[in-house]
Amino acid sequence: MSVWLPTSPCTPEACAGHEGDSASLPHAVLRLAAAVALIVLGILGAPPVRLLPAGPRHRVVRAWSTALVRAFGIRITVHGSPGPGGGRLLVANHISWLDIPLVAAALPCRMLAKSDIRAWPVLGRLASRAGTLFIERDRIRALPATVETITGALLAGDRVTVFPEGSTWCGRAQGTFRRAAFQSALDAQVPVQPLRLTYLRCDGNPAGAPAFVGDDPLTASLWRIARARGVRAEVRLLPRIPPGRYAHRRDLAAAAQRAVVGTCTRPTDPNPLPGIPAQPATPSATDKDSANRPAASVHHWVSSSPAAASSLRTPS
Repeated sequence: MSVWLPTSPCTPEACAGHEGDSASLPHAVLRLAAAVALIVLGILGAPPVRLLPAGPRHRVVRAWSTALVRAFGIRITVHGSPGPGGGRLLVANHISWLDIPLVAAALPCRMLAKSDIRAWPVLGRLASRAGTLFIERDRIRALPATVETITGALLAGDRVTVFPEGSTWCGRAQGTFRRAAFQSALDAQVPVQPLRLTYLRCDGNPAGAPAFVGDDPLTASLWRIARARGVRAEVRLLPRIPPGRYAHRRDLAAAAQRAVVGTCTRPTDPNPLPGIPAQPATPSATDKDSANRPAASVHHWVSSSPAAASSLRTPS
């Protein structure tokens, strides 16, 4: 393990428990079967779908991604406007492998993911066919080439999603946004759009079941999500940060992170992560897509300072 890799203190034991009703065993099995069927369908259908014009292709991707998240019994709510098309760097907080289909359900895009995902059974093949960009997280020397690849995709008019925390957090606390990915937005002179992802229980507090943190095995995460009931996911598309507003990636990353962290509407969590104070509710961000509003910070995946211990289990 490289000391330069970003980490989080979140663990499955402390963060991924589900407080609420559970689905019956047959119901959970049916959910998993439906999800597997959709993934296989996605693998088989990816080549012809990629040949479709952008409009129909995006509609198909959104419908498939929505169906996959819904197969696990999770309802989706999207706030805000996606705005016009064109190249754009999307940056979001990172909680789970579910973040990937959740973002795609709101705004079809290319994802940046760790190279390990290519070796995942079934899901790795699907990610590759979906046009995912991969990063070797433990090779800092490969970072400039990754930034260049993202820049090329943005210049080609693609929307690229990165999770700049570089590691998954449980949702009751957040990591610092790393800066490197923001350089690609500066080089390509495209907007940065912050996204806030939240998984909630029926009572409005953060749901633990979707969290994919620490050394949590993928199979355990799949089963835990399939068993949980009453979970809903929210995607908040925040005002874009227009090109030229910030000259340095450090300032751009900080602005994006402020937007993501500071606009989440939820009650204070009564059970905060050990060692991290509870975060009070804050006013919600406007749903209006306006390039004139100052936007807060979003950040990238490789730190320029040594990271502490724990979670490296992240699809991005």
